[in-house]
Amino acid sequence: MAKILTFLGKGGSGCTTLAIATAKQQVAAGQRVLLMIQSVTPGPALLLGQPLGPEPTQVSAGLWAVQLHSTTLLENSWQTLKGLESQYLRTPFLKDVYGQELGILPGMDSALALNALREYEASGNYDVIVYDGHSAMETLRMLGLPEILDWYVRRFRGVFQQSDLGRVLAPFWQPIAAAVLASDWSGDMLERPTGEMRSLLEQGRDIVSDPHRVLAFLVTTPTEVAIATARYLWGSAQQIGLTVGGVLVNQGDLGPDHERAFAPLPHFPLPICSDQDWERLVAALPDPQPLADQATRATIIDWANKTVMLFLPSFNKSQVKLTQYGPEVTIEAGDQRRNLLLPPELQGKAVTGAKFQDQYLVISFG
Repeated sequence: MAKILTFLGKGGSGCTTLAIATAKQQVAAGQRVLLMIQSVTPGPALLLGQPLGPEPTQVSAGLWAVQLHSTTLLENSWQTLKGLESQYLRTPFLKDVYGQELGILPGMDSALALNALREYEASGNYDVIVYDGHSAMETLRMLGLPEILDWYVRRFRGVFQQSDLGRVLAPFWQPIAAAVLASDWSGDMLERPTGEMRSLLEQGRDIVSDPHRVLAFLVTTPTEVAIATARYLWGSAQQIGLTVGGVLVNQGDLGPDHERAFAPLPHFPLPICSDQDWERLVAALPDPQPLADQATRATIIDWANKTVMLFLPSFNKSQVKLTQYGPEVTIEAGDQRRNLLLPPELQGKAVTGAKFQDQYLVISFG
């Protein structure tokens, strides 16, 4: 079970450099570390001083690095899919389609990277995985995929089963299964695959929301644009339940006004890493463990007062839109949308009000 560390900041603020420095810090602490880099540009290899490829390469004792190649990941995933098809279908129809033929469609990179991250995390080969994505928003969308996909599976499965088409086809699932699948699946044909998928998605969602499993750092420079971007990313991270442990400030310090803008997050001024002077930079980095222990909780449920509190720094009430659909509340803030499945105690109760209090959006139910 590996801890995952990632970085959110404006392009050019130094996320890749800090990812490498953090990987070196964790190795010095005795951890087995995998540095995952989504960019395939030569920059990371130059910083590390050796070539990188689509498979983990040992950089030094305790440190491995990999550059994610979406085409390679797609080929591997396609082979897995074809294996499952041949296992379950009497007449596979994908056998003549080859992974080498497939192109990368928009959005595939995030899904493939998330699957690779899941596999490396589950391998047991690493204690810490340091993830450096293409951009902060792509990293957030990738880590938010389990919750988003879980909603799609849950919502559309229910819609299909309640539709006229679903009711008409329901009696035929069993004979179709016996004729098409290599083994006889009893019960609801949708229940087994969607149940297994939802279990996997729920596990992913729970991992992202656990600060001892996944922790992010904001990265900024003292410039106004970088600081404003970091604040926006802070609020956006909360929309997927991702915990932010602190602010890493490259090339200077925040100053009193901007320190208050990031409260209650701690901030850490960092020296410029010139000529790959990693020792000074590594020594200035904070220890992630105590920051995970002290991190602000993204969601707080108060059963007695029938309220749900969502930590949404950098947003105000005019920027947030709430919509309730049955047992779910959709929270739209900025470019992020979160479908919050209410706990059983609050399901069936309508939203009666919402207000901001100490950077929390407090939603009341009646």
